[in-house]
Amino acid sequence: MTPDEYCKDKAAKSGSSFYYSFRFLPEKQQQAIIALYAFCREVDDTVDEISDVDIARSKLEWWRQEIQQIFKGQATHPVGKALYTALQNFDLHEEYFMEIIDGMAMDLDQFSYAEFKHLALYCHRAASVVGLLSAEIFGYQDRQTLKYAENLGMALQLTNIIRDVREDAERGRIYLPQDELQQFNVNTDELLDLKSSPELIELLKFQTARANDYYQQAFQLLPDCDRYTQRTGLIMAAIYQATLNEIEQDGFQVMQHRVSLTPLRKLWIAWQTARRERRFR
Repeated sequence: MTPDEYCKDKAAKSGSSFYYSFRFLPEKQQQAIIALYAFCREVDDTVDEISDVDIARSKLEWWRQEIQQIFKGQATHPVGKALYTALQNFDLHEEYFMEIIDGMAMDLDQFSYAEFKHLALYCHRAASVVGLLSAEIFGYQDRQTLKYAENLGMALQLTNIIRDVREDAERGRIYLPQDELQQFNVNTDELLDLKSSPELIELLKFQTARANDYYQQAFQLLPDCDRYTQRTGLIMAAIYQATLNEIEQDGFQVMQHRVSLTPLRKLWIAWQTARRERRFR
């Protein structure tokens, strides 16, 4: 299995919405974005699947060293080798990869966030930085597109947090800010016991409005001249917004079941969104 085949396999097996948005890209861009996604999956799985914190921390440290090796042309991991190929075609900054690892490391040390400003740092590292790297791969003419990418990353991560409240609570993690839990009178112990409540539903409505604000800010910041090249991000946004709408229509019953779209619906949304975007003239 070649490094690129390894990354494609990693992306396909994840079942993530990201995979559907990649299918409309030219070959070099597709190779780079799949390598980036595979890297994100590797470091995320390190935190989520390794129960021993010390081992997980050591593994993340290994990835920090691997990133340094990639930029020296000495990668050892299949994902590292695929990323090295991507570096030959796109201007991807080493510090961004380190920030992603920093974000994953936060999950080893923090199981809750006092205020939204603290959660925002996590979202920036875990998602907005990925958006910035993605924007470089997709290409842009106007640097304002980078602000679009940052805001879209925030919106996508907040959508993940809303969707995964139960899954995160099962791991002992609560990403909903503690001061907002208190504001809406949500009992933390009940949340960790996987119980829903009218108060939690009201809090999730509040979080959904926040996520939608970030989506709108992102769309407003994206210049017309870059809409076509950034269409992959717009596909992601459409799929995630559809998921958020499903959660809302389901009455925010995220503690009962995980809301997700079928592969066929994701592909349909991806095709419709890609078809709407045309080259700027």
